[in-house]
Amino acid sequence: MVYPYASKFREALSGLKGEGRYRVFTDIVRARGNYPHAEFHTQGATRPIVVWCSNDYLGMGQHPKVVQAMHEAIDTAGAGAGGTRNISGNTHYHVELEAELADLHGKDAALLFTSGYVSNDTTLATLAKLLPGLIIFSDALNHASMIEGIRHSGLEKRIFKHNDMEDLEAQLKAAPLETPKLIAFESVYSMDGDFGPCNEICDLAEKYGAMTYIDEVHGVGLYGPRGAGVAARDNAMHRIDIVEGTLAKAFGVMGGYIAASSEIVDSIRSFAPGFIFTTSLSPTIAAGVLASVRHLKESNVEREKLQERAARLKRLLSEAGLPVMPSPSHVVPVFVGDAALCKAVSDELLYQHGVYVQPINFPTVPRGKERLRFTPTPFHTDAMMKDLVRALDQVWTAHRLSRAA
Repeated sequence: MVYPYASKFREALSGLKGEGRYRVFTDIVRARGNYPHAEFHTQGATRPIVVWCSNDYLGMGQHPKVVQAMHEAIDTAGAGAGGTRNISGNTHYHVELEAELADLHGKDAALLFTSGYVSNDTTLATLAKLLPGLIIFSDALNHASMIEGIRHSGLEKRIFKHNDMEDLEAQLKAAPLETPKLIAFESVYSMDGDFGPCNEICDLAEKYGAMTYIDEVHGVGLYGPRGAGVAARDNAMHRIDIVEGTLAKAFGVMGGYIAASSEIVDSIRSFAPGFIFTTSLSPTIAAGVLASVRHLKESNVEREKLQERAARLKRLLSEAGLPVMPSPSHVVPVFVGDAALCKAVSDELLYQHGVYVQPINFPTVPRGKERLRFTPTPFHTDAMMKDLVRALDQVWTAHRLSRAA
């Protein structure tokens, strides 16, 4: 009897749908120059919506300097890179961008990847080749890309309780001093919106002879002098061995990177299959990011406005009795607590109110912690916030949802 391949796939998908965790991609076109407005394409028609869940936190994907730089690059160099960095895919745009990123973080060098996911996965996995016997101490809430990189490394891993320095120290103390060690953590945990304790982790790293690896994906461009991230804000950047970041969130385009000492960067460049065998970022993308990084190094306007908008939205939600979860950062999570309900609420907001916010379900967050994750930007107006709170209040009442966070 032939193995029932098709039925196995159907069973897997049916299970997701039964739990309310089946992901549906929303077909939209962002309106250039009118961010965060977009057109929602559904059943052969379009309707206007407001995007409330984009990671383009500062709207840099729409910034005139970024758009102009990309136009100029495509006119100059064409669309694609033409190969890997080793085989014809290395351009002056890539070289300039890496220099800007290294300077941003005060490091010797930087290395570009095709995404933040790839930069985490590839770098952490490659460290296994370079540091035999390395033990990686990983925060319990680290991103999936970090978890996968650690898994692909085949190294010994030890998971410490989220932001729990006592647990981390106990685990570090139990490892032999001469054993190579790496502490991997995030600067901003994007689902809860809390910060990693940079200096406290660096203190423990120095005490127990460990390297430090920080994921600044949700911090770079948004915090610290020139947007260098949370570690820079906390005066800890010089204590971090490897900084990983993205070019797709605050910088508004695409790609990932690491910044570190010249020896570390050159070693990853020379030994990482996820870098060596991948076609490099398009020079058009590199040019756009380059313009974005340079602008945000000089301008605090976007960062300051983002923080004001996030604080205002949290206050309005709280005043309306909606279950906004505590968050010291720019992330605004609203608690639902059930996967199917979270999807239903998201759908109703989109179809009935023109509010686009995606449900956040397991495995992104634990079961029972499902939520909507709002990311206000400098371009979300008071009127948009008023409309959002009114829509949420109506949906919460209609579904008899709990208002306790």
